[in-house]
Amino acid sequence: MRTIDLGNNITVVIKKSTRSRRMRIVLYSSAKVVLTLPFFVSYARGVSFLEEKRSWIEEKIQNYSSKQKSFLLRGSDEEYHICKNEAKKLIENRLKYYQKIYQVSFRKVSIRNQSARWGSCSSKGNLSFSYKLFLLPPRFCDYVIVHELCHLKEMNHSQNFWSLVAITFPDYKKLRREMRVL
Repeated sequence: MRTIDLGNNITVVIKKSTRSRRMRIVLYSSAKVVLTLPFFVSYARGVSFLEEKRSWIEEKIQNYSSKQKSFLLRGSDEEYHICKNEAKKLIENRLKYYQKIYQVSFRKVSIRNQSARWGSCSSKGNLSFSYKLFLLPPRFCDYVIVHELCHLKEMNHSQNFWSLVAITFPDYKKLRREMRVL
């Protein structure tokens, strides 16, 4: 792992991964920048890739700093422990309701203090949700729950998957746009 200074207060951590197949730049809301290189790519090639992407990186960092903090950012442990049980009750209630519509079953439900996703569905049928769903308007909360339940039938984002979501939320495209700014 190496760290380089791109200038303009941009420091990049470069790391190599044996599992990576392509170069990947990740920008975090804290303005941290990480470049992951496949093991077979040299650090020199990684630095030239960063130079090629410099204006894109600067633009994204500027966008991050101009936006207010995302609602989905990891909450404090105290907030999480206060809301977790209420969130679990709400989510399990809504899951029961939509489970009847979609005729699906799941194994386990987890409520977490996630910082990157509202929810997820594993191939084993386990569902995981951010406790912050509890703090959202009911329509958004229900959309995330339906989205994850539909993954129990379609583990992808194919047209078949979106057709399932559209049974309950024909305006899912609008909801997705609205949720991106939360």
